[in-house]
Amino acid sequence: MPQPTLIDIRQDEILTGEAVALDVQPVGYFLRAFGAGIDVLVSVVILLGFVLAADALSGVVEIPDSALTIVLIVTLVTVTVVIPTTVETASRGRSLGKLAVGGRIVRADGGAIGFRHAFIRALVGVLEIYLTLGALALLVAAFTPRAERLGDLLAGTYSERTRAAKLPPEAPGVPAGMEDWAAIADVGRLPTRLARRLSQFSREAATMHADARTRIATELAAEASAHVSPVPDVHPEVLLRAVAAVRRERELRALELESERVASLTAGDETRRGLPAR
Repeated sequence: MPQPTLIDIRQDEILTGEAVALDVQPVGYFLRAFGAGIDVLVSVVILLGFVLAADALSGVVEIPDSALTIVLIVTLVTVTVVIPTTVETASRGRSLGKLAVGGRIVRADGGAIGFRHAFIRALVGVLEIYLTLGALALLVAAFTPRAERLGDLLAGTYSERTRAAKLPPEAPGVPAGMEDWAAIADVGRLPTRLARRLSQFSREAATMHADARTRIATELAAEASAHVSPVPDVHPEVLLRAVAAVRRERELRALELESERVASLTAGDETRRGLPAR
């Protein structure tokens, strides 16, 4: 009988139905509170609109107090439960507040929510948002990993960030014609601070003024030449880009080898203890 495989799921990951761990970014505590505040403000405005409309109608047509009470109850249910449920169901977890903070409500497995999830969230929200003035929601969210309020815990949902940060531009590689030099170059003696300056210059050179770019490249190349062997007879900027690329690639390879070594040692240790390898 095959041994079961253990899967590590970190706190910032979710497990899909296909047993695939996805790295997710939940909306933070304060952003969730700000977005919820916007939604509550919209609800209050809608409620006031209903009340003013009913008051204006009662001034024209005589309406019994019992009928006004019924209208008020229906209005409260509509504003606090029906409208939020309809909006989140139709928009797949979005609302005005969530759009403002760049989030949306999703299931615990990352899928889109349905009517049941939205209804539970709205129903519980009457207690934790309106009846307690948001105190219960804020308290529960402060002690949950993804800033989940009580309605999220009962519905099995959380707020996912939809505005991902822009990826940094890809780092430039070894300049053309420098491949043979890169294979034998010794850049290990390059000081860490100088290596950072070279890497920063390689990324930002295209945005510099021509004169400043040439001057800084010449100064950095003269400083880096004392720690590089052999020193190729190329333009200072080409030298800097080549040194930065070689150092980056070798550091990346060293980290990969270290990760592979740790993984093999961990697997060997678990095998000796009779545990299935991860």
